[in-house]
Amino acid sequence: MTAEKSGADILVEALTDLGVEIVFGYPGGAVLPIYDAIFKQTRIKHILVRHEQAATHAAEGYARSTGKPGVVLVTSGPGATNAVTGITDALMDSIPMVVITGQVATHLIGTDAFQEADTIGITRHCTKHNYLVKSPDRLGDVIHEAFHIATSGRPGPVVIDIPKDVQVATAKYRKPGAIQHKTYRPQVKADQSLIESAVEMLAAAERPVFYTGGGVINAGPAASQILRELARITGAPVTSTLMGLGAFPASSDQWLGMLGMHGTYEANYAMNKADLIIALGSRFDDRVTGRLDAFAPHAKKIHIDIDRSSINKTVRVDLPIIADVGRAMEDMVRVWKGRQHQKNDLSAWWKQIEEWRAKKSLYFPASTKEIMPQQAIKSLWEATKHRNPIITTEVGQHQMWAAQHFNFESPNKWLTSGGLGTMGYGLPAAIGAQLGNPNALVIDIAGEASIQMNIQELATASQYRLPVKLFILNNEYMGMVRQWQELTYSSRYSESYSESLPDFVKLAEAYGWTGLRVEDPADLDACIQSMINTDGPVLVDCRVAKLANCFPMIPSGAAHTDMMLHSDNVSGEMDDEAKALV
Repeated sequence: MTAEKSGADILVEALTDLGVEIVFGYPGGAVLPIYDAIFKQTRIKHILVRHEQAATHAAEGYARSTGKPGVVLVTSGPGATNAVTGITDALMDSIPMVVITGQVATHLIGTDAFQEADTIGITRHCTKHNYLVKSPDRLGDVIHEAFHIATSGRPGPVVIDIPKDVQVATAKYRKPGAIQHKTYRPQVKADQSLIESAVEMLAAAERPVFYTGGGVINAGPAASQILRELARITGAPVTSTLMGLGAFPASSDQWLGMLGMHGTYEANYAMNKADLIIALGSRFDDRVTGRLDAFAPHAKKIHIDIDRSSINKTVRVDLPIIADVGRAMEDMVRVWKGRQHQKNDLSAWWKQIEEWRAKKSLYFPASTKEIMPQQAIKSLWEATKHRNPIITTEVGQHQMWAAQHFNFESPNKWLTSGGLGTMGYGLPAAIGAQLGNPNALVIDIAGEASIQMNIQELATASQYRLPVKLFILNNEYMGMVRQWQELTYSSRYSESYSESLPDFVKLAEAYGWTGLRVEDPADLDACIQSMINTDGPVLVDCRVAKLANCFPMIPSGAAHTDMMLHSDNVSGEMDDEAKALV
């Protein structure tokens, strides 16, 4: 006969049964029974972060780099509310994550008890689903169901709120069989007739473009390989959102680069002039479309996505296909080959694309007097590309420069906050990625402002002896804020200058890291090599040009072809028409 266990022990056993190896968390009164259960076992490793937001971002980094769900454990009240930013980040970027929060005892709920917060109410709109478990009898089933929901369909975060008395009370635990939720059953297989229609539209297109997103990466490594085969047999160009970088190799002649607000000239113009757009695991967000009434006016649109709520949400499409994008692409390849379609003559289309490429929209001025931030990224890529590193970022100019100039060849190597744009994401995400990939070179490309949002996590890397590398592009400004102020507010730099910056080298050393600083362009390559060759965690304070701007740039409210290029805007002034759009 099965013995009864405490709710805390049931939780730990269920997590073990689900294959959880690492939990990111921070203890507190309302989760002490769970922490006691963790102390008494050896199968799950707990990583003690220094802030609950960092726990969620570390779980995101772990999930995005491994394909496994990230797991977070925090206490009630401020523990749960501190996690909300990371939970929302995971929802926006479709990251599988299960967040376990402590709660005050059931009889105290609603009494404004110490460290009580309405976690279920607070997270209702920033989770894929959430639970308040009021009985230990339900705990095992809820945990298994939560993982099923977090990882199936469009991935996302699920919160399980567990009152302290439920953690102490006892019940029997039985590992459930295959989970089949009575209402949540995402469609993974596309309707065959729709696949056939998509193939015929693609075969007839004269100016097709594949518009890929993070859904391709979420569909697993096989999906990226299928995308490459689909591009090969059709000959069509490929572009990607910020979240989709790495699904298609940047070295391919068919790669147009990233599209959108800071995307390449050729990617945005190809989308605008295409006669067929095949959206694969992407959601037509505002950073891609620009002004909606000017977006891709000549194109028919096929949208393949597992999330039916994303279909026709912002852009009306001609052929919606609800399915796992990897399986749908596999079906398209099969039908294309089965019908013996040949590559269309896309020579005129590619000739036009080459003319757009000739704009060299990622151009930036060289300098021997100061380190240009774009050059710092290119040098970092040149020095590390043979290692196929995992790159995380914070949020700001450095993030966009990394997306533009660090060329990714494979999926799960680019970890960034896309939808929510969360400063402070990169360092904890790098920690999570390093734990999930112990032998990988993991580098967080950061800005001096953004890194300070979660800089306390330097201690986490030191505690667990993680050889994370932190590469700070230090221009002494909140760079993206400053850029917008320059271009749209007549250079009124209201509160965007980073005064009273720490000495990052000394700060690194105080946390047990190796600290390096580079200011001379002639020393850049040697400093990067030293960072790579130094064991353990290393912080590089790379002093870059203070007023460099990130181009191309589409002003807010402008069409996706109204791009500002560096060559058009050397003075940093925006013309009257562009100003009127902002």
